[in-house]
Amino acid sequence: MAEYLEEVERFDLVDRLIRREQIVRDRLNPMTYYNDADFIDRFRLSKEAVLSILDDVNVDLEGGILHTSSISPLNQLLITLRYYATGNMLSVSGDLFGVHKCTVSRIIKKVSCAIASLYNTHIKFPSGNRILDVQRAFMQQSNIPGIVGLIDCTHIPIISPGGDNAELFRNRKGYFSINVQAICDHELKLTNVVVRWPGSTHDSRIFDNSNICAKFERGEINGILLGDNGYPLRHYLITPVLTPNSREERRFNFAVCNARVKIENVFGIMKRRFPCLRQQLRLKLQSNLTVITACCVLYNIARELSIPLPHEDELQEDDQVPVPVLQNRHQGGRALRSLLIRNFR
Repeated sequence: MAEYLEEVERFDLVDRLIRREQIVRDRLNPMTYYNDADFIDRFRLSKEAVLSILDDVNVDLEGGILHTSSISPLNQLLITLRYYATGNMLSVSGDLFGVHKCTVSRIIKKVSCAIASLYNTHIKFPSGNRILDVQRAFMQQSNIPGIVGLIDCTHIPIISPGGDNAELFRNRKGYFSINVQAICDHELKLTNVVVRWPGSTHDSRIFDNSNICAKFERGEINGILLGDNGYPLRHYLITPVLTPNSREERRFNFAVCNARVKIENVFGIMKRRFPCLRQQLRLKLQSNLTVITACCVLYNIARELSIPLPHEDELQEDDQVPVPVLQNRHQGGRALRSLLIRNFR
């Protein structure tokens, strides 16, 4: 009987050790250790989205972009997402998998480049019938015809890049930053992003030197953008009336501001999903630019997959309405704005 009890205790001990070892192994695999809600909270994307991104950036594991390290491609992606989700020191992200901070730095640079390479896949300016859909939606929401996007800039804090040109990155608020220009549609999706200008650069200069501005100038895009008074008034870029003198002008300004709040929402949601963008990025300058671009791509992926964010407002589908034809090809911005004010209801 004593031998039987001793055998039972021995098997019980072995069973406890096996279960403890299994728990330790599970903790090293976030895909199985965390439930869906906790996983999104820690990595800002769903498990399905992570696996889809992994397929996109690492189709062939033998020769893929990420298969260059003893750390698995999945863990490299999760380390990078954890950095985006916290903005902490590199050592904090490395502690998740027991990786040195130097290795974390190389992983973040490599994975960010891989994600940023998906820009043309997930960030597209509307064209063809899609432009008409965007114009109809904005017409339904703001009663202003012809809108194809909302434009604005936001500052992403960085450490001083050093060198002779470091002060170019100090913005008007006194800290170093990258001034990022973005255009969004009615669904709060990014349709164009410019990530390369130092914080001291004015919004209008960024736009004047952008690809999207050249396309509007050449008449390749039929529609108008809404911007704030930091931008010049043109036949394809409408801004609020600086000193409204009539009831119509005040109503028009209200409609413009009411529509433009969406681009502000985009910046707020993106920085909430990826807090590294509202904290100080501490990587090298080129790596910072790549991280910002990668976060923009991931933001659109999250919108496409409807990955939840706390207190995010739900968007309702808009009924389609006809888009008035604007005679703005050879009109100046002031003439077009006056026409919109007169016809605004």
